[in-house]
Amino acid sequence: MSAAAPTCLEIAADVNSRKRSAREVADAALARAEKFQDQYRAFIKITPEIARRHAARVDERIKKGEKLPLAGVPFAVKDLFDLEGVATTYGAKVFADRIAKSDATVVKKLVDAGGVCLGKLNLHECAFGFTGENPTFGDARNPWDPARIAGGSSSGSAIAVALGICPLTLGSDTGGSIRQPSALCGVTGLKPTYGRVSRAGGLPLSWTMDHVGPITRTAADAALALKILAGPDPADETASRRLVPDYPAELSARIRGLRIGVMHRWFFEALDADVAAAVSQGLEKLFSLGARQVEVNLPLLEEALGAHRAIIFPEASAFHRPFLAERSADYADDIRPLLLAGLFMPAVDYLGALRARRIIRREWAKVFENIDVLLTPTTPVTATKFGQQTADLPGGAKPLVRAYLDLTLPFNLTGYPAISNPCGFSKSGLPIGMQLVGRPFSESTVLRVAHQYQQETEWHARFP
Repeated sequence: MSAAAPTCLEIAADVNSRKRSAREVADAALARAEKFQDQYRAFIKITPEIARRHAARVDERIKKGEKLPLAGVPFAVKDLFDLEGVATTYGAKVFADRIAKSDATVVKKLVDAGGVCLGKLNLHECAFGFTGENPTFGDARNPWDPARIAGGSSSGSAIAVALGICPLTLGSDTGGSIRQPSALCGVTGLKPTYGRVSRAGGLPLSWTMDHVGPITRTAADAALALKILAGPDPADETASRRLVPDYPAELSARIRGLRIGVMHRWFFEALDADVAAAVSQGLEKLFSLGARQVEVNLPLLEEALGAHRAIIFPEASAFHRPFLAERSADYADDIRPLLLAGLFMPAVDYLGALRARRIIRREWAKVFENIDVLLTPTTPVTATKFGQQTADLPGGAKPLVRAYLDLTLPFNLTGYPAISNPCGFSKSGLPIGMQLVGRPFSESTVLRVAHQYQQETEWHARFP
């Protein structure tokens, strides 16, 4: 790992042993954030005062003999999570003056574990898009080619990790918003099971499909972060009370005999040639570690997309309704029509989609009885240029919204855990990700497969 961008585990080890101070780490991270800000727009707001206050507190605790799992680790959060005293803008003009009165649960957990918050990260407005274009705070740009999108909506979260600004960021994922930008920026992005991580203190897009998770350089860091983030929360009734496993301790178990599901229809039938080659090679690497392939047929995928649409639009519009009534013109031109459309969706469609979700979950559970993980590409194409509307794929051009979301979105509907893992680069030097999907609350398995793969490859360790 580059000395300029150490992992969470490496930083925590150094700070706990007093090899470096949390203040030294924070100052270096803040300098790096400022260095790249104008070119890539990873942040909406950098918060040096808060970072140095957090760092001072960590250094005091270390001097008293405490050992902290995230000692001095710089992190930053998508700007839909509350950070006390700072505006939670949601990437939108409408919310630019909304000052948070307290930290979101996930922010508090990271700070209590020794983390140092650098600030608030850029996102597609209202988390309702996949490009990271933002007319209010500036377009988030891909760290491998600033003429291309970083993905979204957790755009800045992926950029900050890819550039080595910080080894840990928080994102949210309602249709692919952690996994897709992670794939396009060449980092590791984990969407845990629905309810595994509290959403309290985060602005919603879709109450029944929003997931909170970490973006990191490595699967090992993702496991560490999830151990800290997961668990019940009185402020979020959807936060699961299930026991939180020791995710880092479970990474080293071999994957020999592990059943990897592969479904060529839908997931592999229309891919860019470089993506197809990289994911196929990733699959072969897992076979060389002893995993075995199981051909599967996940039913009702088109129905899953329809149900997702029928849920996300009215749920998003319900939250934004009072703001639309007063400040409709302040929403971005690509967001306003989506929110207005949701106001006019019939209740019968929404209720039908909720019922369809129950049926889809039941049918998919049968498929996952025979596999441990499902492996797919995260996206069928690499990062596209700003303004591009379609992806050229085998079989013809496909609208980008379908190209970028069809492979990730179904697992938001069902709430299954999924991780995007770097698995290669295109001939033009753009990152490629492969997606590993597990049964509900099987994050240990998903993380273990990603970790074992990363132990044998170095795609995740490359920097722009």
